[in-house]
This record gives sequence, C-alpha cells and structure tokens, in this order.
Amino acid sequence: MKNEILSRIQKKFPLVSKPFAVIAQELNMSEEEVLSILQQEKNDGIIRQTSAIFDTKRLGYKSSLVAFKMPPELIDSAVKIINSHPGISHNYERNHEFNIWFTLGVAPTSKLGLDKTVALIAKLTHAQEYIMLPTLKLFKINVKLNTTGKDEKKEKVKKVIHKDIELTKLHRDIIRLVQYDIDIVSEPFAKIVKEVGTDYKTFFSILQELQEAGIMRRFASILNHRKAGFNANAMVVWDIDEKQGEKIGADAAAFSAVSHCYLRPKYSNWPYNLFTMIHAKTTEESDKIIQEMAKEIPNKSYMPLYSSREFKKVRIEYFTSSSKEWEALYT
Repeated sequence: MKNEILSRIQKKFPLVSKPFAVIAQELNMSEEEVLSILQQEKNDGIIRQTSAIFDTKRLGYKSSLVAFKMPPELIDSAVKIINSHPGISHNYERNHEFNIWFTLGVAPTSKLGLDKTVALIAKLTHAQEYIMLPTLKLFKINVKLNTTGKDEKKEKVKKVIHKDIELTKLHRDIIRLVQYDIDIVSEPFAKIVKEVGTDYKTFFSILQELQEAGIMRRFASILNHRKAGFNANAMVVWDIDEKQGEKIGADAAAFSAVSHCYLRPKYSNWPYNLFTMIHAKTTEESDKIIQEMAKEIPNKSYMPLYSSREFKKVRIEYFTSSSKEWEALYT
C-alpha cells in the first residue's frame, strides 16, 4: 500500500483543504494511516519535497542546462561556487570530459542575465571549457517513479495550450509560499491561506488558474530517486536529424521511463541535440530501456551519461532577493 500512496502523490496531488483524506478514500484507508505512512517516508528521506512545480520560463526567468569541463582537482572548489548561486537547481558530476552538469535560472531582474552569469561562474571556477544547452523544444517534464511496477512501457503525452494571465500581488504571494515543502498534516494549506489573507476557495481557484496558464506545471511530491530504489539514472543524449526533431522527440517522450525530454542546440564540440532522462532501478534495466528506445528512435549516435555524484538538487526560489545578493557579492 505504501507504494500505491507514493505513486498517487507523484501523479496529481489533490488540491483541496484535506488532500490526504481524499487519497485515503481512494485507497480505502484512513487519513491517519496515510499521514503516518507519508510522514515515515519523509523522515526516511524517500519523499524529497511536496510542493508546487513552476515553469521557470513562464515566470520570466531565463534558464539553461550548462556543462563545464573541469580539471578533476578543481571539481570540489568549483562545486562550492556553482552551488552558491540561488538559481542552480541541479548539479551533477557525469562520466564525460564535460564532467560538471548543472541547470541555472536567472531572474528577470538580474543585472547580468543568463549568458554573463554563466561566463562569470566559468571564470570563478576556472572551467577549461563550457557549453550552454538551453531548451529549444520541451516534449516532456514529468518525474514520476514507477514505485508499483505497474506502469505501462508507453504513455500518452498530452499537448496543452496555455492561456496568458497577468500576475497580481496575490498570485505572486501564493507562488512565493506554495513553492516550499508542505507539512504532512490534515490541512497542509491552512497556514498558507492564513498568511496570504484569503480563503480556500480563492486559494485553490488561483492555483487552478496558474496551472491553466502553464505557470504551475503541477503540484506533486518528488521522491529521492536513490533512496526510493532507483539507482540507475541516466541522461541519454542523442544525435538526431533536426528536421525530424518534433516527431523523434515526441516518440522518445512517450516512454514511461523518460521523465524529461528536450531538444537542445548542437555545437562543433557537442553533436547531441535530444536529451532524455531515464530512471531505472538497475543499470541493466536502464540499458535495456535505452536499447529499446534506440530501436525506435532514428539516430546517428547516442550516449548515456550516468551521474557519479549529486552535488545539488533543489527547487529555485522565486521572488526572493537571494539572486540580487549573489550578484552583489561576485560583481
């Protein structure tokens, strides 16, 4: 039953005053049982965070995946500098000459902007070389680990058309608060509703509005991959024909084991333009999935990049002064 609950909270968290009671009813359990199981999973580090997941771009932030080529002896000192930037959400060491991979988002109020921030970090860390790999096309972003073993090999990825909205102060106040981890209690949103000075009806209608606008991707729990038993997490990069990018990317995204799928630029020193993140319990399982994908995806070549070390995995904090403070410190 624990795995069923973990599967449920990764998919679509109930946006109601008592979400755990809804989950309990669906699974024919008591709310107390669900709360107890989830609190234990959180204590054990299985559940990393339960919160809103926002689209950085639609909030006005500029972002990119970045790869640094670092001398091994400088990696530890470089990581401290890279991780100090509040816009770094993920940072890994991977098995390639471009050995440090991180994602960076900079606020619309940034004085440096994205390109100059990356150039500054490269200078501070003494990177030998770097490449910026911004998203050209997003096909899928949906981290859901198959905790039950019942997920199909393929899934439908819906194309969603989002409407534009103007963010009010209340929108921003709610975004600022729901980006953080909620408590595993009967009414986890009560504290937020009280702090912004509204009511449940207004609060949930704004969350729905943010989701329809594509600003909030979803509200869900994110699990710690390794602690949940998924120890083989590969970023597989593919050299594909750009003219067929739309179709090939959609086909790759359809694999359930793929949590992220993007089209990114190629360079003279980097021929790969399709990026897929695959999560599996073992390297053998991961390799099997990659081989199955390779049979269906027309490609010139592909390469799995496994992470050897995780240096940082957090959510970017939106609408805070931390980025401004970092720029003041280093410029």
